[in-house]
Amino acid sequence: MTGFQLWPAIDLKEGKAVRLLRGDMNTAKTYADDPAQQAWTFRDAGFDRLHIVDLDGAFAGKPANAEAVERILRETDATVQLGGGIRDLQTAERWLKLGVTRVILGTAAVKNPEFARQAAEEFPNRVVIGLDAKDGFVATEGWDEASQVTAEEVAKRFEDAPVAAIVYTDIARDGALEGPNIEATRALARTTPIPIIASGGISCAEDITALSECYNDGVIGTIIGKALYEGRVTPLGAREAVKA
Repeated sequence: MTGFQLWPAIDLKEGKAVRLLRGDMNTAKTYADDPAQQAWTFRDAGFDRLHIVDLDGAFAGKPANAEAVERILRETDATVQLGGGIRDLQTAERWLKLGVTRVILGTAAVKNPEFARQAAEEFPNRVVIGLDAKDGFVATEGWDEASQVTAEEVAKRFEDAPVAAIVYTDIARDGALEGPNIEATRALARTTPIPIIASGGISCAEDITALSECYNDGVIGTIIGKALYEGRVTPLGAREAVKA
């Protein structure tokens, strides 16, 4: 087996665990009123990592679901990476001190790369860059705004910084259960030495297998959301789908 990582997703909106379709907040479907219980469900199922996004925080530019995140951190022992509304060093440091393993910088990496680089240098290997592609360009502000830079261009800004990974999302695939954009994910991985975690579109165990087979290209893991919540992929099926 490889070191290919599986990251179940908990997206937070108004204190609940939800899933969106292509980043549209109006499509939010609630899967758990208690995100901490959902976190334990994933841990009990054998997952030791969690990918948490504060959706409200991503739009607001500051944490908006802090209580839910803090409960997850207190009540589970999972490795947590957290994104959404982290736009300054103080916020990043606070989350890291509270027990978040890695913070994800998305909008900040595009709009304020100097800060993102400073954060990576201040907290080496504890900062993840979030690159969410919409029509070929990176989107920001909770995917509400399209930038004029590509994922490859943003990735190059951080090649010599001690970032832990890049989470790459194809927004058109996110929450759609239509399969990940393997071609674009592999292409990005081949252009940068930074490890890539794929996000968006997992619909079945075969999708996980296909991404895990890109491990040698630099794709080191994937985030799984709606496919887990809706039973398209079981926890055991997800683990067994990872190929050497």
